[in-house]
Amino acid sequence: MKVIRKKYQMLFKSGKVYKRNSLYRAFLILSFFQLFIFFSCARMGQPDGGWYDDDPPQVVGSTPEDRATNVKTNKITIYFDEYIKIDNPTEKVIVSPPQLETPEIKGAGKKIVVELKDTLKENSTYTIDFSDAITDNNEGNPMGNYTFTFSTGEQIDTFEIAGYVLDASNLEPIKGIAVGLYDDLSDTAFTTKPLMRISRTDSRGHFIVRGVAPGTYRAYALQDMDGDFCFKQMSEMIAFTHETFSPSSKPDTRTDTIWRDSLHIDAFRQVPYTHFLPDDVTLLAFTHPQTDRYLLKSERAEPEKFSLYFTYGDSILPEITGLNFNADSAFVIESNEKRDTIHYWLRDTMLINQDTLRMDITYQMTDTLGNLVLNTDSAVEMLPKVSYEKRMKELNKEIEKWQKQQEKKKKNDMPYDSIYPIKPLEPKYNVPSSATPDSRLTIEMPTPLEVCDTSMVHLYSKIDTVWYQAPCEFRQMANSMRKYELLVDWRLETEYSFEVDSAAFIDIYGKASKPFKQGIKVKGPDEFSLLMVNVSGLDVADTSIVVQLLDNSDNPVREERVKNGRVRFEYLASGKYYMRAFVDANGNGIWDTGDYAADRQAESVYYYSQQIECKEKWDVTKSWNLTEVARFRQKPDAITKQKPDKEKKLKNRNFERAKQLGKEYLKTKGVNL
Repeated sequence: MKVIRKKYQMLFKSGKVYKRNSLYRAFLILSFFQLFIFFSCARMGQPDGGWYDDDPPQVVGSTPEDRATNVKTNKITIYFDEYIKIDNPTEKVIVSPPQLETPEIKGAGKKIVVELKDTLKENSTYTIDFSDAITDNNEGNPMGNYTFTFSTGEQIDTFEIAGYVLDASNLEPIKGIAVGLYDDLSDTAFTTKPLMRISRTDSRGHFIVRGVAPGTYRAYALQDMDGDFCFKQMSEMIAFTHETFSPSSKPDTRTDTIWRDSLHIDAFRQVPYTHFLPDDVTLLAFTHPQTDRYLLKSERAEPEKFSLYFTYGDSILPEITGLNFNADSAFVIESNEKRDTIHYWLRDTMLINQDTLRMDITYQMTDTLGNLVLNTDSAVEMLPKVSYEKRMKELNKEIEKWQKQQEKKKKNDMPYDSIYPIKPLEPKYNVPSSATPDSRLTIEMPTPLEVCDTSMVHLYSKIDTVWYQAPCEFRQMANSMRKYELLVDWRLETEYSFEVDSAAFIDIYGKASKPFKQGIKVKGPDEFSLLMVNVSGLDVADTSIVVQLLDNSDNPVREERVKNGRVRFEYLASGKYYMRAFVDANGNGIWDTGDYAADRQAESVYYYSQQIECKEKWDVTKSWNLTEVARFRQKPDAITKQKPDKEKKLKNRNFERAKQLGKEYLKTKGVNL
């Protein structure tokens, strides 16, 4: 020790030489760190600036032993070298084979006790995967992923099968879904037997099923709603594949990074390990279409209407029988395209002002045999969120405020009104000031219309300095009562004026719209970009493929069908885009989910793995092989909503502490860092 001490003294005496070189300064700090570690024993962080406990907890023993065979006990106790805590064991700890009765998992002092409630299966390997749930009690140092294994038979099964579970509709990683295996390869196993071995996906959608015996398996994913580990409820998200997997392993090496500190890499080293295969199983999960019909809820969010929400639409609309009002011709009925949401607009002001509407509702509902039958909900009461009395009080306050304003104007000899104005109808105009050749103008009415006078809707185009009537079609949008659209064959580099006369729209309550005017300029060809995509990887000649251009929120802004292996997006505004494609197997133009009973997967979805930048006057050409990149690597991180959880890491605060102490000591010797 005296030799070491003398060595450091000699270094500091010649500090003026070393302070000129940053490499030597780093060496000095690192040397001090080594010296402090050498002469100090680790202890808990103290107010006097002592060393921190940066070491993770270590397993010092267990009953039964880890990887023990012929185990008969249902109780496992694991001992640690310090006090520990276990984070959210119900979700994070996975016991395989799956337990129908929830295991009891407790952290107490320096031990964890796991008590399995199910009867142990003979000749089976059991794994208790704690993932990253274990940390020390005081400093929160993570132990890292830890799995305890034992067997009720003569041997431990050690194979692993790993992969990813993605949402079939948008390739989002699915967190927390169960993934399991069957060695029974029949299609009925998933609906009649619990999964043999299970795991659960992490925030990246990644899973590892451990303790797998040699054999041939099928893999499934299940968002288990009832805890039976098999698919019985149609509302459960699932994934299945007919592909079979035979686990194997091989010796391999991986590159580990040795960090000098949180910012600098010290070295790389090759580490041997056992590589288990397959490690890239990809399961695409979907939810079945809802076919069981029942009433989800009924509400009267606004006094003017009440609404019924069903799980599934039906061609026959519900029948309303008024109990304290006459329901004949009392409503304007509005339903959405799927006919699962129905709004009843009250025509009569007396009914709007009536706080309680009592009625019988008769509708088609699925019975226990899966058949549609008539069902009547009796004496249903519809109450508005705001009572008539409260609405009148608020209206009177508004009138009083208006009257004071008019009296003030009158005293100041300013123009004033003596009659409280009726509020106009206020349509929502989606009319931009700048348009592209494929722009579509839309108008959404707040209430159903009694009058829609299309002769009072005008579009003018400017040619030279003269305004002319421009050809257009104003119409109600399909499957929508309150939405209208203006179809125009826009001309490049042309100015337009969209104008609506006063009272062009009058709703069922007599409210009329005010005049509206909006200038529109269609950009010239030099202000747009053209994107051309050559699509391959599937039999594009015989496959119907729809390509969608996406914004940075993963929302479609344009879509085109692939023709002859190509797709074109013309007149694109400058910006950054992404691409998604789906195989439109039934040709209906929309993505369709799967059906396990019909042995039908959800329609395949693919993402272009890179961002696409389009600029004015640019023609951009991309080649896209749909299957070249593995599905779990396709979706760009920028538009992936399910972000990976922050990884628990050791804090390594002693290094920073030693570095600071080293700097302070060097300053006392006249060495400035």
